[in-house]
Amino acid sequence: MDPDAEVDVDMSPYLIRYKSGRVRRLMGTSRVAAGTDAATGVTSKDVSLDAAGLAARLYIPTDVLGKPGEKLPLLVYFHGGAFSVHSAFSGAYSRFLNALVSAARAVAVSVDFRLAPEHPVPVAYDDAWAALRWAVAATCGRAAGSRPGPEEPWLAEHGNVASVFVAGDSTGGNIAHNVAMRAGRIGFGLPGGAKIEGMVLLHPYFRGGELLPSELTEPRSLERAERWWAFVTAGRYGIDHPFVNPLAMAAAEWAALGCRRALVTVAGLDKMRDRGRRYVEALRASGAWAGDEAVLYEDRGVRHVFFLRKSEGSDKARKDMVAAVASFMASSSAEGRCGPSMCSSSSSDAKL
Repeated sequence: MDPDAEVDVDMSPYLIRYKSGRVRRLMGTSRVAAGTDAATGVTSKDVSLDAAGLAARLYIPTDVLGKPGEKLPLLVYFHGGAFSVHSAFSGAYSRFLNALVSAARAVAVSVDFRLAPEHPVPVAYDDAWAALRWAVAATCGRAAGSRPGPEEPWLAEHGNVASVFVAGDSTGGNIAHNVAMRAGRIGFGLPGGAKIEGMVLLHPYFRGGELLPSELTEPRSLERAERWWAFVTAGRYGIDHPFVNPLAMAAAEWAALGCRRALVTVAGLDKMRDRGRRYVEALRASGAWAGDEAVLYEDRGVRHVFFLRKSEGSDKARKDMVAAVASFMASSSAEGRCGPSMCSSSSSDAKL
């Protein structure tokens, strides 16, 4: 048979890899143009981050353009898609980032990292780290009066290096966690000595060899998780590696998490919801993390990353979640808002 047509691995509904190495993606391949979104008042553009092809889509509230000196939080966002599908340029992510940037009044860098299986994990983490460093350098170079960073006027004029956030959904949340872990390790660091103020994990993709209660509802849950993780990592890491199972870390290892504040959101109908809950519990209980705030927000009655699909949930549920993220980014302290307890959405009436 033609090796370009003979199936090597069928990972439907995501992709199929053929014996020749060719990969056919079955979802997440559409692309929409950047521009100004009339509904949210946000403008976007596409930029190249390096000569190797790493790219991103930048977002900014349109009314800020032409107002030098008006500073906004810097949000670096990583899309989901099981490490293997979707991009920063898809319609779903353009809609979501437009809404989030409008609500949070931020300037955002949505990163188009390389995908597995052609580029197995940890390539996504390396690209994400490079993109974060690029964004911070472009933001702080001129403002700090130090050696200029890459030329990007939206970031140089409007980004606030004292208010840096990393965020992502599903596997993008996994990426955001691993980037924050890298930021706190000795030998790493961001340009100008910048720090990550906050980390936002939206329905993050974490798994592990010991199933949690919410995972027991799906037959063959562990088998499927192990197969997928082995596929996107080319078999390099097991299902309890800290990359995918931070709950396997010792309490002292949380000291490396290089952010001051953390927000984790979970969906009430998501089989991974208990992973997100346990993540927040472990972070609070570690005693080693130097951060100030770990918040859990629950989207009740909805499924995994419902906010990316028009057919999932209600408009109210989506708006409530976006508002919760915007509130977290705007708040300098948990006091007077959520305190150390669990925060929950009011989206119990969301449509399935």
